[in-house]
Amino acid sequence: MGLDPVSLKVALGVVALTLCLLFFGSFRRTRSAYSGWWCLALVFLLTGNVAYLLTGTSQQIWAGPLGNALLVAGAFSVWAGSRSLRLLPTPRWQLLAGPVATTVAAALENPAANEWSGGLVYLAMMSLGMALATVELWRLKPTVSRTGRSLALAAGVLGAFFFGRGIAYVVEGPDGPDFGTYFSSATTSVVTIVLLVTVSFSMTALSNEQLINGLNERATRDGLTGLLNRVAFMELATQEINRLHSAGSVSTLILADLDHFKALNDSYGHAAGDSAIQAFAAACQASVRHTDLVGRYGGEEFTILLPGADVESAEIIASEISRRLASAKTPHGITFPTVSYGIAPSTFVDAEVVHMIAAADKALYQAKSLGRNRAVCATS
Repeated sequence: MGLDPVSLKVALGVVALTLCLLFFGSFRRTRSAYSGWWCLALVFLLTGNVAYLLTGTSQQIWAGPLGNALLVAGAFSVWAGSRSLRLLPTPRWQLLAGPVATTVAAALENPAANEWSGGLVYLAMMSLGMALATVELWRLKPTVSRTGRSLALAAGVLGAFFFGRGIAYVVEGPDGPDFGTYFSSATTSVVTIVLLVTVSFSMTALSNEQLINGLNERATRDGLTGLLNRVAFMELATQEINRLHSAGSVSTLILADLDHFKALNDSYGHAAGDSAIQAFAAACQASVRHTDLVGRYGGEEFTILLPGADVESAEIIASEISRRLASAKTPHGITFPTVSYGIAPSTFVDAEVVHMIAAADKALYQAKSLGRNRAVCATS
């Protein structure tokens, strides 16, 4: 006794609707981007299967291509949601490319009479969307998400299934015996239902993980610049300095202050000051190494820890930061301020971040008194 494709599509629609309602509640509670994309993917899956129910009727001419496009949109939504876990945006044109190509291919193959119009492109796009999602989920570090690998496996299985459908479609067509037995619409519905139910157990945990990671990110980052805030910098710098000290290595700390910042705020307003701070933060991020720590210490003051670097390296980095800031695009009529730096190597003071900051602060005061726009190194 064969599987009834219509009944299975209805069952798949019921499962998709139920999960969509459940995860929409999760999205409203957590505002997790992944939950939002997952809900959207389920909506596309649900509406696509509703469109397929019109196959064999006079409405098939538009229902078939629409169903294909909606399911492909669902697959690419899963991919976009997977990218959101790594805080990567997905350009709109990349989301639309698959559904548009699927629709065009179906329209060119007589959809009124051909139930499988555009079938090869549809299967290829489904396989591609799930493959891309698999790659993104697999790239998640286990420390970021413990459920990423299981979701990657589920996405990979579905992508491989659609790839197999595509191969069978090319080799023997939709009326072939193997295609009808192993890759039919009924079999696809069963596979999708099983994977949806399986994945649903990981979704809540993943959404909560993304919420917690987002809260941790906001707790450790300065809202204006995206740099480490003062508390986070002090904690991470202490750990790094202790690690280097125990290994017999050195580090250097830079304390930077924007010159005449109050005058900029008074003359042009706080929006101009914010622009200068953001431009300086961008210059720092573009100049330091990926192992360095950069934080906003307070107001227009910034701290930079350079593990393993000596004073000469710190002076080079400070000069590069100032060069980048001077060449940055400024709001009309505004000139960004120069920067003064105080530099303190760990060899001059006790290997503690508070002592290094105190020494760098004295050197910074000297840089200011010497005319600003320069770097001064602390003395032993």
